[in-house]
Amino acid sequence: MVDCVTDSIPEVAGKLADLPGVSEVYSVAGGVDLVAMVRVREFDQIAEVIAGGISKVAGVLDTQTHIAFRAYSRHDLEEAFAIGLADAD
Repeated sequence: MVDCVTDSIPEVAGKLADLPGVSEVYSVAGGVDLVAMVRVREFDQIAEVIAGGISKVAGVLDTQTHIAFRAYSRHDLEEAFAIGLADAD
């Protein structure tokens, strides 16, 4: 979860999406501005991506990290982040 300077959300999202280890970035409504999905092979690499990458991007004000231990259904996971996009062209 990423809070950033309001007038730089698109630029911050683009920079985050280019970071190694960041697989997707979503702009969202609610308590944060962006959700960045981080995928790494080793648990220790999470700190490198967040502290060494995401937190250093200009415009990032704060981050909150949530770790998923297990995906129970690939379909459910994909659908959770595709809300409203199925009908988009």
